[in-house]
Amino acid sequence: MAKNQRDELVFVPLGGVGEIGMNMGAYGFGPERSRKWIVVDCGVTFGGPDLPGIELIMADPEFLEERADDILGLILTHSHEDHYGAVLDLWPGFEKPVFATPFTAAMLAAKRAGDGIVENVDITIMRPGKAFNVGPFTIEAINVAHSIPESNALLISTPIGRVLHTGDWKLDPTPVGNAPTDVARLQEIGADKSTPLALICDSTNAMKDGESPSEADVAANLEAMIAESKHRVAVTTFASNVGRVISVARAAAKCGRQVVMSGRSLHRITGIARELGMLEGVPPLLDQDAYRTIARDKIVLLCTGSQGEARAAIARIARGEHPVIDLTAGDRMIFSSWAIPGNEREVNDIQNMLIDKGVEVITQKDGLVHVTGHPRREELRRLYGWMQPEVLVPVHGEAMHLQAHAKLGREAGIANVLEARNGDMVRLFPEPLVHPAEVRVGELYLDGLVLCTPDESGVKGRRRLSFGGHVVVSLCVNGNGQIVSGPDLVIEGLPETEDESLTELVEHTIAGVLKSVPPKRRSDTEVLNSALFKAIRNEVNSYWGRKPNVSVFVHRV
Repeated sequence: MAKNQRDELVFVPLGGVGEIGMNMGAYGFGPERSRKWIVVDCGVTFGGPDLPGIELIMADPEFLEERADDILGLILTHSHEDHYGAVLDLWPGFEKPVFATPFTAAMLAAKRAGDGIVENVDITIMRPGKAFNVGPFTIEAINVAHSIPESNALLISTPIGRVLHTGDWKLDPTPVGNAPTDVARLQEIGADKSTPLALICDSTNAMKDGESPSEADVAANLEAMIAESKHRVAVTTFASNVGRVISVARAAAKCGRQVVMSGRSLHRITGIARELGMLEGVPPLLDQDAYRTIARDKIVLLCTGSQGEARAAIARIARGEHPVIDLTAGDRMIFSSWAIPGNEREVNDIQNMLIDKGVEVITQKDGLVHVTGHPRREELRRLYGWMQPEVLVPVHGEAMHLQAHAKLGREAGIANVLEARNGDMVRLFPEPLVHPAEVRVGELYLDGLVLCTPDESGVKGRRRLSFGGHVVVSLCVNGNGQIVSGPDLVIEGLPETEDESLTELVEHTIAGVLKSVPPKRRSDTEVLNSALFKAIRNEVNSYWGRKPNVSVFVHRV
């Protein structure tokens, strides 16, 4: 059979391989010219200071749109934003089912309601251990420990080979609020030699030795820190970490304290968890209105804002702007989280404001108050031993993480370690091989309510404006070159000093140009426009040392 007519199992990363976040991958099965596809995860990453105004970034689905008739469905491993946050923006147009666990489905419904999103998707509930078919693929969700409920690895089976797509996972024998990783099922999969197995695996902590600490260890430390405090205790963490919320609630109860929550996302997610029976036996979590009714030594505040979000509860408390809650000298604030790269400055600013109030700030530098939800090197080695894969493809990481993971896999004796990046066509079976940059990939920005490409976003212009300010000049000339209106001047973002006003400098420059250009030449709007533009830019640059953005409007009347 010709190569282009034989069945192949391929993997195409569209996001999340070469960066942290924006996870989206496609699996194709069949002959090269007639493959059927499933998509795993559809996540976002967050815009940083280099992208002013951009809130979210997601993978460009152009590759999938070109094959829309052959796309069979989307399977979500779990409901962290970097794995499911783009579903309601990108998936409705495909009109294909989304497969998710009950918690992830409820999170998606809550996101749609909370954000007022009109578009919807068709959800099919999947449950760990119950395989289902999507075209030529047989898929089984396998429970794994992570920092959010109902995280799953996916066993994707085809007639010529199988894939274990790990999603986000760790080996935590004592998680809180969720079942541990199903090691027995993973061992069964590895022992099955009927068809070859590929491992598409999380690389986030591939540079860290040892094993990730357990959530139970964090729970014990939080209990001790709450117990020894003489005054109020506040805790901020990721709202999606239901296990951490449970740990805080249990610790508070043991110390004779009540938990008060502040933050919409905490209320939304704990509401979902309670509806699904995940908070059975957990003491009630009170609304922030109860804060002032509870004695200072009998309260634990649980609040949002662990990443320094300006509008979140802890930021408003630190600034003294919260309508109900305040922290004062002698209170204890525990950051039960870590700052996502890019958020460090905002988090530090909040911590500094709290310290200035006399609040004792505790972070992971002071004790085990947070653990990662991803495997370290020893956990990866143990997984290799159970699975005995023929192929390893490191994913979910930046270049340094992927490289370290690939090296570890080779040291463990895995025959085919394939280093891939977004846009590569990875043939898993038969004959594992990477075709680099085979697929066009890119990003889409969510700019307010508008979904656009980077070129469409106007971000380059915003960067220029933020660096050089803006000078706008408008005037009207008649056919004789006489100025009949203006010039009107607007200046934004340029410095003004007591010694000399840039406004005056620009006004003098405009007057000089109008005097130097003869009336007949002034009637030519293009000539006058160009002369004003160059003169203003050069004069301001001579004074300021920077070239401003200049817009000149010369109207002929």
